[in-house]
Amino acid sequence: MSTLARGLARPSPDAVYRAVWRWHFYAGLLCLPFLILLSTTGALYLFKDEITAALFPRRTVVAQHAAAPLSPDRLIYIAAQAVPDGTPVTYLDPAGPTAPAVVTLAGGVAKTLVTLDPWTGDVLDRTRADREPMAVVRRLHSLSYFGPVANGVIEVVAGFTLILVLTGAYLWWPRRQSGGVVTVRGTPRRRVWWRDLHAVTGLVAGTGLFFLAATGLPWSILWGQELRALSNRAGLGQPEALWAGVPVSAVPAGAVLDQAGWALEAAPLPRSQPRDAAPIGIDRAAGILRDLGMPAGYELSLPVGETGIYAAAAYPRDVTRQRMISLDQYSGRPLVDVRFGEIGPVGRAIQYGIGIHKGELWGRANQLAMLAFCLATILLAVTAGVMWWKRRPAGGLGVPPWPHDRRAAVTVTLIVAGLGALFPLTGFAILAMILADAAGQGVARWLRAPAAA
Repeated sequence: MSTLARGLARPSPDAVYRAVWRWHFYAGLLCLPFLILLSTTGALYLFKDEITAALFPRRTVVAQHAAAPLSPDRLIYIAAQAVPDGTPVTYLDPAGPTAPAVVTLAGGVAKTLVTLDPWTGDVLDRTRADREPMAVVRRLHSLSYFGPVANGVIEVVAGFTLILVLTGAYLWWPRRQSGGVVTVRGTPRRRVWWRDLHAVTGLVAGTGLFFLAATGLPWSILWGQELRALSNRAGLGQPEALWAGVPVSAVPAGAVLDQAGWALEAAPLPRSQPRDAAPIGIDRAAGILRDLGMPAGYELSLPVGETGIYAAAAYPRDVTRQRMISLDQYSGRPLVDVRFGEIGPVGRAIQYGIGIHKGELWGRANQLAMLAFCLATILLAVTAGVMWWKRRPAGGLGVPPWPHDRRAAVTVTLIVAGLGALFPLTGFAILAMILADAAGQGVARWLRAPAAA
């Protein structure tokens, strides 16, 4: 074959396979420790209600009484007496006749949650909000415990996870082998058994892992914020028309409400118009919300200052019933009332995806399906680690070698870099890995040069 013909020839499948394998190794090297953490904390958070009920049964279920429950104002007063140095900031409406009410008070180094029996007013529990077990699990899941830089690492890992799944699918694709596609060869003593178990597990769990990474990205610190901003500007997320003509503050809904939801957490809160009339009070605000059809279990933020509002958000498991209402604190007039169907198509799609991600959409079946993906991801990480351990050379890292055909290496690297360009933080990480890999190969060639001479 002439030199020109060789230059125009496509890279061999074996060369492409080796290049993909190397990037799969790099993606796994970065992702797997984090995927174990994310899968473990995610599996726990899927059953947050069940775990909380098992750990704290006294504060989770209360006895229903024949008499009417106490008013929100009375419950907030009792909670304030239980935490004298705290200022009430939110009230969580009981989700059902046997559910407690929860008042959040700000003061000191952290917020305090006071759980009350809505029928008797008994204080069932007091705890720091940041020490609530499921809050700890949630912050570990996002790495927000360790600051915004660590939270950005999760965005890098999510982007690399998409690359990990795509490269893994290419490596799994059948190539005349007799096993390792849907069957497992050998015994656990042999590396091929672990390789096949890894491949077959990836076949089953790859789609779920891809979905979990993709639906987690909207919460990310950079890409998620940009997606929200772009969808809002295009009229596909936050329904800006509902804010037309309404005076707004600089405070986003997510700053005061935990249940605002992805599509609305960045939406600005309206402002009340100061007037001579006295504020309507929490009981009247709760009555208005009930008359407007607000689902039980809503979270209500209390007004701060003379322009503050009553901001309420409901985040039930039925995504279509999600709702956010803001009330003028003097007149009780709804300033903004957003139902799920009024959110743009991008916002609704992401809210659906997040609901499935959190196991909230289809009951127990949704929870068990996401749990299976979490456990399969842990198994993928374990089998990958064992495979690497069995194949690594003594004293070496065991990085798969680049193919001799540099066209394959360059082509696959450009494709991976193109995928990384979709997610800026992941793209920067890929660029750093390319530079580090090139530097490492340069050093290796320099070390071999004296011996060759």
